[in-house]
Amino acid sequence: MYTYQPHVTTILKFFKIKHCSMKTIKSCVCIIMATLLMGVTYAQEKTVEVGGAAMYPSKNIVQNAVNSKDHTVLVEAVKAAGLVSTLESAGPFTVFAPTNTAFNMLPQGTVNNLLKPENKATLTGILTYHVVAGKLDSKELDRLIKAGKGTAELTTVQGGKLWVMMKGKKIVLKDEKGGMATVTIKDVYQSNGVIHVIDHVVMHK
Repeated sequence: MYTYQPHVTTILKFFKIKHCSMKTIKSCVCIIMATLLMGVTYAQEKTVEVGGAAMYPSKNIVQNAVNSKDHTVLVEAVKAAGLVSTLESAGPFTVFAPTNTAFNMLPQGTVNNLLKPENKATLTGILTYHVVAGKLDSKELDRLIKAGKGTAELTTVQGGKLWVMMKGKKIVLKDEKGGMATVTIKDVYQSNGVIHVIDHVVMHK
């Protein structure tokens, strides 16, 4: 099977690189080929669009979330709570990700208040209540719901409980205060887990 291998000179001419030493040429070619291969890899991935941006399964939760225009509040909150490194780690994690609209449904001033440094512990508790250890996609959630005869109980990273059930064909969450949230986009796969977009912020006691 023939594999196309472009000549070094051709590559350099294409990228308008000239008058380089052999060592520099080799470095340039390596960078160029790595960039091209990365582009091919991303192009071949099956992505889900969230907030106007493609979510790549090869990227981690934070790398994808920062590109969603519907999750700017969540990203800002994650940064304020110091959870970036956690959500960039191997995990895996299941994140129920509230949209900006969901955060805006909270009482006026709540979000701004939570983002203050003195409220970091409270903010961290709320955010980690939206995270469950493990990779629970819709198929796994469905299995757990059936095993629980209609309701699956999940333990969050925060330590509280979330209850998952089906309402028609939609996955629905119930929090410890009786609040409900619906999954609007499911199975957004990440390199370190999966995200399910939800339409309300869930709250622990």
